[in-house]
Order: sequence, then C-alpha cells, then structure tokens
Amino acid sequence: MLPAYDIVVAGAGPAGCAAARACAEAGLSVLCIEEQGSIGYPVQCAGLLSLAAFEECAVSWRSILNTVTGARVISSTGHALVIDAKTPKAHVVDRGMLDREMAGAAADAGADFRLKTAVCDVRENRVVTRGINGHEEFSFKILIAADGPRSTIARMYGMERAPVYLAGIQAEGRHDCVPGLVELYPDASPEFFGWMIPSGNGRVRVGLCGTELLPERFSAFVRRIGLVSDIHLVTGTIPLGVMPRTFGRRTLFVGDSAGFAKPTSGGGVYTGIRSARHAAAVAAACCEHETFTDAALAEYERRWQADVGRELALGYRLYKMRRNLSTETIDRMILAMSDPGITDEIVKYGDMDRPGKIAGILMKNPSLFRFFSPLLLSGIRSFF
Repeated sequence: MLPAYDIVVAGAGPAGCAAARACAEAGLSVLCIEEQGSIGYPVQCAGLLSLAAFEECAVSWRSILNTVTGARVISSTGHALVIDAKTPKAHVVDRGMLDREMAGAAADAGADFRLKTAVCDVRENRVVTRGINGHEEFSFKILIAADGPRSTIARMYGMERAPVYLAGIQAEGRHDCVPGLVELYPDASPEFFGWMIPSGNGRVRVGLCGTELLPERFSAFVRRIGLVSDIHLVTGTIPLGVMPRTFGRRTLFVGDSAGFAKPTSGGGVYTGIRSARHAAAVAAACCEHETFTDAALAEYERRWQADVGRELALGYRLYKMRRNLSTETIDRMILAMSDPGITDEIVKYGDMDRPGKIAGILMKNPSLFRFFSPLLLSGIRSFF
C-alpha cells in the first residue's frame, strides 16, 4: 500500500524544518525529504542571522559562534560609515548545527525524515522519489516545496521563477577585525556587495555575491582584505524577487524555492521561516476541512503578503536602485550618511529584516534626497 502522509515537505533547510515542525505540532502526519545525506551540509549561507531570525528558528544557543552589534560600510576609497548600536543586533552561527537542531525539533514533534532522497516527479497527490531506497512513492494532501533556489518542483510545474539569481562565494580564515562589527564592501561586487563577518576567536568569513565574474572578483577581494584562508570555499545561489505565484496543485512554495530572500541583504532565514509558518497554518486548515483547491491555497499568499510582502517589494526596488549606483555615488552616500544625526536614526530605527521604516526616513532626509530621488519619482513613495 502506498505510504500516505498529510504533508510532504521537500527540503530540510530552515524553512522546510520549520514547516515540518509546525505541521507535526498541529497533529498532521509529516514526511520531510532531503536530498543530502546530512542535514545542514553543504553550507550555502554566510551564517549571519538577525536576532529576530534566530528567534524564529526556535533553537538553543548552541550554534551561536559570535554576536555583533553593528557594521562598517567601506568604500573603495577607504571612507567608512560606522553603525554601532552597542547592543546585540545579530548572531554569527554554525549553520550546520542550527539546521540539525531544527530538524531534530521537527522529528521530536513527530515528523518523519528521509535523507539521501530527492523528489523526481509529482503525480497529482503523489511524490515520486529517487534515493537511498531506490524509487519510492508517497501520497500527500499538501506538498510544501522548500527545495531551494533551484527548486525541482517549481521547474516540474513550469512555475515562473524569481527574476534575479545571484551567485555567492565565501571562505573562512584568520584576520584582524573588530569582533562586534560586520564589514560591508559595496564596491567588491557592483551588483551586490562583499562582506567580512567576524565568527569568533579571531576568525572571519569573507565573501561576495554577484551575477558575473565571481571567481575573479572574489580573488581580488580576498587579496584586498588580506585574508589567508584555511577553510574550503562555500558557494551558493540567492534568488531575489518572489515568484509571481507561490501556490498551486496542492503545493505551497516556501523559502528560497519561492524567492523569499531579502533583496537588501540576501538573507533568507527570517523570511523563509515566516513563509513556512504561514504555509503550515494554511496546510493545517486545508487538511481540517478536506479542501485542497487553489482557492483554498490562495490564503497562503494573502498571509505572507500581509506579513512581509511590502518589505520584499521595497527591498527589490532598492536592489535595482543599488545596481545603478556608481562607485563615486556610493562613496558620496557613505560620506553623507556618516553625519551623526543620520547614524543615530539608523541605530534607532534600522531593522535587518524589515528595512522599510529606516529607508523611508533616509529618503526624506534633505542631505540624502538627491540619491533616492530616482526611486521616489518611480513611484516608490507609495510604500511609505
């Protein structure tokens, strides 16, 4: 007889594990399928989580390696904007450990896990898998696709995907740094930025994201930083821009599979887990009422739009604006934003996960208006 589950979750990253746990805690039978042989590997994340993002993970503090209070934004000319709240703002974590703890919590709640197993087909309300046990089939009432930026399920369905995909490279090693401050380098990659994250005990993570010439840019950036790496490279993909439709055919798309990464930072844990919680709530309601139509699934999209939709849309507009900024303009912005009055506002109102409020404040500042005026003229005023 075909193994039957209320919920099948494809992918055991933070979004998938959060969805699996929430569904299991709601009393649903859950199977979580993960193509890798070990949860949390390979690591494809910088591992910097805001306090809110870490709280959403609902895990212990064991994975925390360091805590930071702010950032330095450094231009190619050496000008620096220092934002230091003097209080904890983000944690640097061991992502492998964090992911495994999230999976353990989902398993403790009752979710089953199948590792070294990948979804290779979806037929009505059945998933066909290929993996350590050969080919298998499992029936479901709701499928939650948390299978990452290259989502196999989205491709199978012919879903329109996120409009932008960034490639990322990161290495780790020893380097002198301020332990409590992340360093950001906008000029290291014109489409996004480079970073140096202090991970504790004199170690740092150095990386960048972009759309082209990544190996060359990364080599130049590492030489600029002066990093001597003793850890292998980590690579990954970041989708920017949520796919136009995040549900359909008894399936809800969450996390990177739907393009929920924040366009301002590339981080996807906070928004991914938020989307997973909304998906779990809708999945539970559908199972309770035995209603699995697209009209019922549309409630998922209404939920995440009300929660993070405006922030993600604004972030994508800011990302497109950033791509048009020259090195000289970025340098002038850093100098202008170094005004103590502006840095105090950033400390007071800044939020890594929901930057809309501080963006609105900065856009209205007379000394910064000239930088943001193209956005205001393009209609972004309606966000505030």
